[in-house]
Amino acid sequence: MKTYDWIVVGGGITGAALAYELARAELTVLLVDSDTAIQSATRYSYGGLAYWSGKSDLTRVLCAEGIERHRHLSAELDQDTQFRELDLVLTISADQDPEKMAAAYADCAMPPQLLSVEDACELEPLLNPNAIAGVLTVRHGHIHPEHLTQAYRQAFCRAGGEQQMAQVVELLRQGDRVQGVKTSGHQTYQAANTVICAGGLSRALLNAAGIQVRVYFTHAEMIETPTVDLKLRTLVMPAYTQRFPLEAQASSAEVEPWWDQPGYEPVPPILDAGAIQFLDGSMRMGQISRVLTEPFAEVNSAASESAIRTQVGHILPALASLPGTWHHCLVAFGGNNLPVVGAIQGVEGVYIFSGFTNPLVYVPPLAQRFAQWVMGKEDQIIAQLAQNL
Repeated sequence: MKTYDWIVVGGGITGAALAYELARAELTVLLVDSDTAIQSATRYSYGGLAYWSGKSDLTRVLCAEGIERHRHLSAELDQDTQFRELDLVLTISADQDPEKMAAAYADCAMPPQLLSVEDACELEPLLNPNAIAGVLTVRHGHIHPEHLTQAYRQAFCRAGGEQQMAQVVELLRQGDRVQGVKTSGHQTYQAANTVICAGGLSRALLNAAGIQVRVYFTHAEMIETPTVDLKLRTLVMPAYTQRFPLEAQASSAEVEPWWDQPGYEPVPPILDAGAIQFLDGSMRMGQISRVLTEPFAEVNSAASESAIRTQVGHILPALASLPGTWHHCLVAFGGNNLPVVGAIQGVEGVYIFSGFTNPLVYVPPLAQRFAQWVMGKEDQIIAQLAQNL
């Protein structure tokens, strides 16, 4: 049986980018994913690149490297990722203080500009002026997440990588070493190193092998429309994003014991009302973030869709009744708003590359850094992120 240098588990944006970078480093790499189609969090992403948002030295470096990578990825991967820059509109609700909200963004690498209601509606005519006290705006990157991931996958294959479409159900662990994976088809694949890029399923897969890692997930819900004639000029999101406090609470020491007990909802759900229109005229709007400890838990899709339409319709009335389909996926996150990246302590041959709060910006530069790191190059950012494990 062939033994690979690396098995990459998960073919979304994290796995596809990392597999490409490892193959480009002339390592033998097997990418294992359950479907040829792009699914889960990558499939339903808004596609935003918040390269302006870095606040710490680490995130500022990754944001700067990330946007630089995106500006050249279409040429490098030989496929159009639909990269563009557009105006991001961060809505400030009518009951919030615009000046205080602007102050919360003052330490960003590129602080957004505060606009009046009148100027906000000139920038985005679909806004409801009665629902806002103003907006913050900044230039924002955007790509099509499926196109980017497919581009990474195809470039990975051209670099000599191999793909296997199967569901990984088990890590092959022998004592204190992981030696590969087993799939739902009872096939086994061996590797010197295995890296988990399985998004919201990463925790369960590692736990089944007796490996505890502080990576978590939310159940994210959104509505996707077909191509519509309506034109949304900007990417609209709330200035106060409830998802970040939700993730902080859900990864706290008080909640940690609940994560390995299925069937619990230790933190109430939130809804951040926003929308984006892609170049083909389709839209995605949402989103609800729900903390359920069971990855395959069922949610009330009708109630969720109604809530999304009501909240988005309050900010962008013309979008409330657009035809669309409710979707649901798992979104992984780590503690401290940082990804979970590096070697897992106590078990040899297993790594994790998951839990990205700002994935489309961070993943391309971190995948590149990770591949160089495993080839022996020291990397302070990888070392710092490993402390989050």
